[in-house]
Amino acid sequence: MPNNTLTILLAGGQGARLHPLTADRAKPAVPFGGKYRVIDFSLSNCLHSGLRKILVMTQYKSQSLHRHLRDGWSIFNPECGEYITIVPPQMRTSDSWYAGTADALHQNLYLIERSTADQVLILAGDHIYRMDYAAMIALHRERSADLSIACMKVPVSQASAFGVMGIDHDERIIEFQEKPHNPFTVPGDTATALVSMGIYVFSKEVLCKALADDNLDLTSDHDFGKDIIPRMIQRDRVYGYAFGGSKGRVSADYYWRDVGTIDAFYEANMDLLKPLPPLDLYQENWGIRTYHGQNPPARMVPGPSGAEGLLVDSILGAGALLMGAIVKRSILASRVRVGEGALVEDSVLFDHVTVGEGAVLRRCIIDKYVDIPPGTTIGVDRQRDQHLFTVSDEGIIVVPRGYRFDPA
Repeated sequence: MPNNTLTILLAGGQGARLHPLTADRAKPAVPFGGKYRVIDFSLSNCLHSGLRKILVMTQYKSQSLHRHLRDGWSIFNPECGEYITIVPPQMRTSDSWYAGTADALHQNLYLIERSTADQVLILAGDHIYRMDYAAMIALHRERSADLSIACMKVPVSQASAFGVMGIDHDERIIEFQEKPHNPFTVPGDTATALVSMGIYVFSKEVLCKALADDNLDLTSDHDFGKDIIPRMIQRDRVYGYAFGGSKGRVSADYYWRDVGTIDAFYEANMDLLKPLPPLDLYQENWGIRTYHGQNPPARMVPGPSGAEGLLVDSILGAGALLMGAIVKRSILASRVRVGEGALVEDSVLFDHVTVGEGAVLRRCIIDKYVDIPPGTTIGVDRQRDQHLFTVSDEGIIVVPRGYRFDPA
């Protein structure tokens, strides 16, 4: 069954709310959890779900993403009809870039039409979760659905950020609102709303017709949530698919996060440090694949003066080196070095960050290739930090890639 499915992964988002982490890379290429890239989660779900025909549609500052896909995901055999193919904007149907999710597909409609697939799975490349897509595809076929939408329940106070759905007793979607100001709730539960996760299974012929019709509509925003889905509910068989539960082979952790803001990204990283992480990265038959560089093991050693360090509730990437430093509730990626007497607390450090002796970092995200001078403090004086760096609504300080500190 997965062999009859074409997967399209939308990975061209600009990710403006994640700036400056997206200043030089697309949102799906942002590092996560000290080891991964955000896109690795959707691709790993495809791998474990038996999906081997994948188109990755890229656009915004995609070089880092392309390199990661080349280095970490060149694993399928084209001779067996397997592939992960990058599809940048080619302007086959117009002279513009992708103007929306549906427009991205319409500009590549020829790739869908010539596919031998019976159904098309459409995914976003910027969410953190684990899911067995094969179970969703099986139910889609069992119902003879034209469109199936993965959905989950969220507090109604959060629902305005999503497409909100109403379903009948057969789980058929009868109403859909895209990011409503006053979302309707689950019947009998005024505190909860049912929202779309942006995961769609279309019957191929229905999708091709929906894209063609949408392209003819001059008033359309060419977006699935705003245009295509509401139109299809009126005429086609559109069903909801409950995320998690007992269906599928992945353990039901029910974890799904849109890491589209600095605060959401930070909290998702911090979730990994909980005694029982809500996202299960340790299921042996559902590992998250990524690119592994050639790095030595992580080490924790005394500093030059013999001072012992301390490591509490933290993650260390390969090649990380702590020299008499104190690291608490933090994620340090590969090749991070922390000098004697330095304190790193409640922070996320990307690859190749160096923290000088006696420096203090609290509630920070430090992007790649930043050398923090000895004695520097970040996250101690918010007023000073706001003049130098991006500070989120929740007070998370972000130091951009390659930032150079003024000489003392």
